[in-house]
Amino acid sequence: MTARAVWRYSVATARAPRDITADLKGALTPHQKKHFAAITEPVRLGQLVRVIRGYQGGPIVRAALQLAPMLFQHPNELRGAAWSEIDLDAAMWTVPAARMKRRKAGKENGDPHLVPLPTQAVEILRKLHPLTGHGVMVFPGERSHERPISDNTLRAALITLGYGPTVQTVHGFRATARTLLAETLEVDPLLIEAQLAHAVKDANGRAYNRTQYLKQRAAMMQQWADYLDKLAAGAEIIPLKVA
Repeated sequence: MTARAVWRYSVATARAPRDITADLKGALTPHQKKHFAAITEPVRLGQLVRVIRGYQGGPIVRAALQLAPMLFQHPNELRGAAWSEIDLDAAMWTVPAARMKRRKAGKENGDPHLVPLPTQAVEILRKLHPLTGHGVMVFPGERSHERPISDNTLRAALITLGYGPTVQTVHGFRATARTLLAETLEVDPLLIEAQLAHAVKDANGRAYNRTQYLKQRAAMMQQWADYLDKLAAGAEIIPLKVA
């Protein structure tokens, strides 16, 4: 589409005799979007959570690994988290619009994304705070505490644990949560999509306001964290709907 627009502009301004992109129609192979590998079977997910909790690497990577499936946000948003974004007493992580995966206008003028923190996440972050709380980043890199861990750090950690990119990816935790929250825990899809920071509309066609329904979303996040605990323990899971 970008190349076509350039050629059309060239024709309109007499810089080119004609739009040659018409000759390429059907000649180029369309880009095939790949899905990120994600485990969606409860038993296998429980096994993965247990393996993550037994990770023998550093505490920073271990904490990020534990939070990845629990909070299911974009990997770059998680690894780039700053302590200034997190209110442990209020159990809330406020991701600035500028750090969200959005178009330019959304980054500049959009609302921040609110991520209610379940009690398990607060506990993990409180344990991590004495190690990294003196700096800016929640998950600082080894070379510079002013920069977060690299985008390859969690990917490599999963591979070390035996979960390669064809089995489970960090980004795939979003699909994992979306699938099991909807199909197993029977959570309202609108709440799930809002927590994924997707632009969705309600039954009346209105754009979903992500700053609303925090009580329901907080309950969903706590239910999800509790569900992961039960899976990791190998307990029988009884679906409970969010009120």
